[in-house]
Amino acid sequence: MKSAFSQAKVRSRSRSIGAALLLAVSSMAMVGCNGGGGNGGLEIAASVPPPPPAQAAQVVYKNGTVLTLDEHNTVAQAVAISDGRILAVGASNAIEKHIGSATRVVDLGGRTLIPGIYDAHSHLVFAGTNLLFEADLNSPPIGPVQDLSQLLSVLEEQRAKLGPDAWITGFGYDDTLLAEKRHPTRADLDRVSATQPILITHVSGHLAVANSVALALAGIDAATSDPSGGVIRKDASGEPDGVLEETAVQMVGGLKPPLTAAQVQAATQAISALYASRGVTTASDGASGADGIKALEAAAQAGDLAIRVVALPTSMSGLDTVDLQSRKVKIGGIKTFADGSIQGYTGYLGQPYHTPFHGDASYRGFPRADREALAQQVLGHHKAGRQLLVHGNGDAAIDDILHAFRRAQEEAPRSNARHTVIHSQTVREDQLDEMKRLNVIPSYFILHTYYWGDRHRDVFLGPVRAERISPARSTADRGMVYTIHADTPVVPMDPMRLIWAAVNRVSTSGAVIGSAQRVSAIDALRATTINAAYQNFEEKERGSIEVGKWADLAVLSANPAAVDPSAIKDIRVLETVLEGKSVYRSTD
Repeated sequence: MKSAFSQAKVRSRSRSIGAALLLAVSSMAMVGCNGGGGNGGLEIAASVPPPPPAQAAQVVYKNGTVLTLDEHNTVAQAVAISDGRILAVGASNAIEKHIGSATRVVDLGGRTLIPGIYDAHSHLVFAGTNLLFEADLNSPPIGPVQDLSQLLSVLEEQRAKLGPDAWITGFGYDDTLLAEKRHPTRADLDRVSATQPILITHVSGHLAVANSVALALAGIDAATSDPSGGVIRKDASGEPDGVLEETAVQMVGGLKPPLTAAQVQAATQAISALYASRGVTTASDGASGADGIKALEAAAQAGDLAIRVVALPTSMSGLDTVDLQSRKVKIGGIKTFADGSIQGYTGYLGQPYHTPFHGDASYRGFPRADREALAQQVLGHHKAGRQLLVHGNGDAAIDDILHAFRRAQEEAPRSNARHTVIHSQTVREDQLDEMKRLNVIPSYFILHTYYWGDRHRDVFLGPVRAERISPARSTADRGMVYTIHADTPVVPMDPMRLIWAAVNRVSTSGAVIGSAQRVSAIDALRATTINAAYQNFEEKERGSIEVGKWADLAVLSANPAAVDPSAIKDIRVLETVLEGKSVYRSTD
């Protein structure tokens, strides 16, 4: 005897068949008996037209692991692309229907396809000009400089290359990695040249050292007062020792002859190609100015910009003269600063530095701007409908930033402002609660765990605070959107190492810096793709592999979510695709 369930299925199927027959008879009756040459016979017409042929794609990627990073982290096998957008996503056999005679078919052969890396925060133009026009003063693991003698030798090579009349400049020295464990001084740099100006920038970008010629050009001497938000360091005799902190850097840096438009365009071309080779399809240009944005647009129009760039200007000054015609350059939110760099002792902390600065056990760093001045600046932009992305490393600086965001929301509520705290290095648990309440996005420079983790633990913050730098897990546990970034040129643009750092939190010495703050590879990928697109109000267009979005993609040699976590940093980018077109292919 059939079960009740089976009988019900039969009855249901019988009813369906009967309904279908009735529909067919009705359709034939509608055609009628008066057609077909007047012979009175029935003419049978198809009641449902055949489906139209599937749209042929221009490109199809198939037979791979497609990490879509959509809302459900769906994993597919193939993607079809048409007119720069994603036409279809699914199993390889389901996508076959979109392959036409002119379709370029890429067999992934089991490799992994992800959304293109979306750089949440870096300085693309600055990184490019550094790459082409600055002496590289980095120490291991980034560069070769291990002591002051080597540093000066690099500058002497730069002088020989540029000639006796040029400014000599360099970037990336780190006092804590030099054998002497100190900053170079004006006297050190005078050994390279006492007749032409020299200015070298700390790896953080927040300090610099000038020689005597450069200081004299800026009018800096023993009588010169510190500028607001900056410090002119002086020796025991009261004379400037050459080290400049924060806003004081610009007193000399502003005197350097500007690069030509052709030089900036060459730098932009070189750095955008480098970013593309790392799987980046959209980059940020933090702290942009109108001239820099114009240079980006000129590069885009000349075909010299490999990827898209979102420029984050420091003010509205001059932006009315910027005319953006290409789709590759966009102006995003306003970037400003609340403090400096913890590894430069200019980050503004709630509690003193672990190792006293110059013997001052109460030293906590300092703010770049007065709290009320910052609040007024934020309020003005907030009322104008703009997004604010505020640099904040120390927790005292983050207090000031959240005070400004809170005041702005109280005075002019906006539900979707997406204000962001750039770096958020020492954000506390209570501050994360406030960020969630205010819908603020923390963007973490999480590579600090690798490049500076040991020194944060032993020198700057001590073991307790160091364990919590860039607390991605605490943020994820609150259900908050967060992003991670490399802050290039501070450290190289290397998204696979960035993701590896978020997953492993291992320092250059091999120590684990805060295992409780580790996140999964998928969470780290989301923080460098869809979350970063969300931060810039572009999540409907980019950041995940979904039908209708732009086809910004990267092909990887392995799946970051499937390999041993320690091997994520070794994954290679094989191809980078911008709006359906390949902008980088590995030759390996």
